[in-house]
Amino acid sequence: MDPSQESTQPNQGLDLSAVRSKNMPAEQAGQTGQGGQAAGAGAGADGAAGGPAGGDPNAVAVPGLVFDVDESTFTSLVAISDRVPVVIDLWAEWCEPCKQLSPILERVVTAYGGRLVLAKVDVDANPRLQQAFGVQSIPTVVALIKGQPVPLFQSALPEPQVQAYFDELLKLAGENGVTGHAAVGGAEPEPAGPAHPEAEEALAKGDFDTAENLFKAALANSPADEEAKFGLARAGLGRRLIDQEPADLIAAADADPKNVEAAKAAADAEVVSGKAGSAFNRLISLIRTTAGDEKESLRLRVLDLFEVLGADDPAVTKARTALMRALF
Repeated sequence: MDPSQESTQPNQGLDLSAVRSKNMPAEQAGQTGQGGQAAGAGAGADGAAGGPAGGDPNAVAVPGLVFDVDESTFTSLVAISDRVPVVIDLWAEWCEPCKQLSPILERVVTAYGGRLVLAKVDVDANPRLQQAFGVQSIPTVVALIKGQPVPLFQSALPEPQVQAYFDELLKLAGENGVTGHAAVGGAEPEPAGPAHPEAEEALAKGDFDTAENLFKAALANSPADEEAKFGLARAGLGRRLIDQEPADLIAAADADPKNVEAAKAAADAEVVSGKAGSAFNRLISLIRTTAGDEKESLRLRVLDLFEVLGADDPAVTKARTALMRALF
């Protein structure tokens, strides 16, 4: 029998609702995770619930971006998930697909630079956690946001699909106010220069074509590179607005409200003019009344402007819900 299918005794079940309290004990004993660090991440005074002492309130102390947990240290994940989404990899040593997927999960999570953390659970050693998540086969990947389980996927997936799931997870987290960042060992991230200095220099000079090419090359090497995504979106916006007067673009769209191209140009202008809410209202209103290629081009422009503004922007959070309603 596949060990992942074996049942445990009913009286050994672990109710997830029992570990959703924010009031976690300060002295979680930790299993050693990757790099020899304790897995009781964020459970102490400098832990996840309040961030590193005296530091950035959005920073969440963790032993690593990837670490092991067991039944005794699992509750520490709940405090972390109040501030940073926690991805949970349920695996076993005998599972070949797990061995294919785990390195992908670790690589993608690490690429997000602390916006996610990965907790690894050996289901053979922790049958109550397997039962709590209703795991029928492995690998299984779930997440925690504010202590609430979020099913993601089962089986080994290629890296682009894993990244797509995590992108959606971060959007969901942002909509629920979970926008902190993980700080390894309780230390705040060191200030850093631009991740792509040549591309940023080209962007600053208004050489948008060069900037786009450099950011695209960076994304080809690392599809989860958030800085490159952000830079590419800004370069595209800058290129579209070269030699354009924002007020004229907005006036033209107002005069012809059904013109899709004029609406997209006006939305660009409104975003750079600090009127993101108006930009999204304009585009999403047209999405409701168009079809085919025009509808798709409007949808893509909305998504592009989401990247320009960032997932934490209140206008993006509001527009994301409106967009879903308009599309479905």
